[in-house]
Amino acid sequence: MSPIQIDPNVSTTIRNQVAFTPNSTHIATKAILAKGIAMTFESGKESYQVLKGVDWEVPKGSIQLLMGPSGSGKTTLLSILAGLLTPTEGSVYLLGQEITRMSRPQLAKFRLQNIGFIFQSFNLFPALTASENVEVVLNIKGINRHLAKHQAQVLLEQVGLGDKANQKPSELSGGQKQRVAIARALAGNPPIIMADEPTAALDSHSGHAAINLLRKLAKEQGSTVLIVTHDPRVIDVADRVAYIEDGVLKQNSQ
Repeated sequence: MSPIQIDPNVSTTIRNQVAFTPNSTHIATKAILAKGIAMTFESGKESYQVLKGVDWEVPKGSIQLLMGPSGSGKTTLLSILAGLLTPTEGSVYLLGQEITRMSRPQLAKFRLQNIGFIFQSFNLFPALTASENVEVVLNIKGINRHLAKHQAQVLLEQVGLGDKANQKPSELSGGQKQRVAIARALAGNPPIIMADEPTAALDSHSGHAAINLLRKLAKEQGSTVLIVTHDPRVIDVADRVAYIEDGVLKQNSQ
């Protein structure tokens, strides 16, 4: 069979996409696979390139840290990998599926079924109890109220808050709120957990304890965890650490 000939008049972007297209076997072994991710934001007549041709792979079942200074592009990259932003260029595969080709309804359904989120500000519903904050995710996933209540209680016990199930966020410490957020992210056993600066609002002890707990529970259920952080105190929790600076992924150490 003759080799594929690429027309020299074809744009660089298209030629790069052809060159970087991974095979199905390789895709299947990765929880997250990104190829040629670029992101440019427009503001009036000016444009700013936040990400510059990022190629990245995260194996299934690993705890992956993405580190970098403020403004490095790490939160933008996380948002693209989560399907919350569409990149200017490039492709993202999660669990073998190319999410950058999905419609908005398809993407919303995929996120609900496959991704649990943890935020630096916890994002708990203030009017709901700790249990109800976890239950609401299970309800959205189609689990009936009785079973959701039971599963929420089990998750809260796993994060050491079984006795706080009926307390509202205002009655909990920062570390306890983050544990509720971890329980909520793990609800329904999503295969991927994404966390954006999960220790930013916590002191050193509480932050490290929360990430250690997340690692333990994620490993038990076989989830892949991607943590975006600038906190060097949690490096020892990770299986792999990647660094991003000025929109360029610098390295990925194990």
